[in-house]
Amino acid sequence: MKGKRFLTRLAAVALAVALMLAFGLPAMAENYPDKPVSMIVTYSPGGATDFQARLVTMLASNDNYLGQPIVIINKPGAGGQVGWNWFIEKGSKDGYTLATYNVPHFIAQSIVYPTKYDINTFEPVGNWGADPAVLIVPKDSPFNSVKDLVAYAKQNPGKITLSGAGMYVGHHIAALQLMKAAGVKLTYIPEKGGVPAMQSVISGKVKAGFNNLSDSFRNQDRLKILAIADLERHEFLPKVPTLKEEGIDVDNSSVNYRGVVLPKGAPPAVIAKLSEVFPKMFADKKVKAKMKASGSPEKVMTRDQVIKMFKERQVYLEGLLAELKKKKK
Repeated sequence: MKGKRFLTRLAAVALAVALMLAFGLPAMAENYPDKPVSMIVTYSPGGATDFQARLVTMLASNDNYLGQPIVIINKPGAGGQVGWNWFIEKGSKDGYTLATYNVPHFIAQSIVYPTKYDINTFEPVGNWGADPAVLIVPKDSPFNSVKDLVAYAKQNPGKITLSGAGMYVGHHIAALQLMKAAGVKLTYIPEKGGVPAMQSVISGKVKAGFNNLSDSFRNQDRLKILAIADLERHEFLPKVPTLKEEGIDVDNSSVNYRGVVLPKGAPPAVIAKLSEVFPKMFADKKVKAKMKASGSPEKVMTRDQVIKMFKERQVYLEGLLAELKKKKK
């Protein structure tokens, strides 16, 4: 009898759990969020990711989106590694802690370093932008074209210092591609984010740099933009040629995709809700107008499209970084 009663109770518990899953998750999705949501930005305040994250989430508190504000928390360092490692190790998995992602940054870092994150630890819910890297030099630089810079680099190996926002971020990938395609040696200087990397170029601390198109667009009166690391010219900088046009055979793998992720283990109902809401919010005409006015390239993508992009970039970057990864072992 006791055994039967135990089995009956066990069955009742199992039924209760099943009912909670069947009815609780939809209810959670309907009520979520019932308080402000935090979003980790892994770069410094004022940089392109931080600036754009604030733009694309400015309507979050509207009832037709989340109905709650999104609070930005900056955790910069090591090209984003500090913030992403924290997000996976210590961030809550209840849907109230989100993070911005940057591709190729986090994927390249996960290939080269023993990070806590990779494409399998993030649950993407939407992409808002695709910001190409551009090759920039100080305003008074003697280099007026990519050909000028490459010619000098060939005659003076390693003498051109070139800044970027960190190790294995899009800027670094663009620099690696340039060196490989042009057959030159440049000295890459990783800064603590896009803002100090930009200042290094403007001040003349370095001879050149790769930085975001969006940041360079806003600072174009203070520097020279030699080329864009993308397949086509951009509407914001129509007179700037692509690296390919300048004879440098590179693709667009350094383009900085930006969006939002939850950590693996977040409630499926929350993933589903944010995956529906965020792309719509990113595509809102008010958000699009702000993005365009600030020179911030947009590219709205759904969860499924982002997952596909993650996988494609993983394959490419594994090939590009294979030799560098071997040297790290």
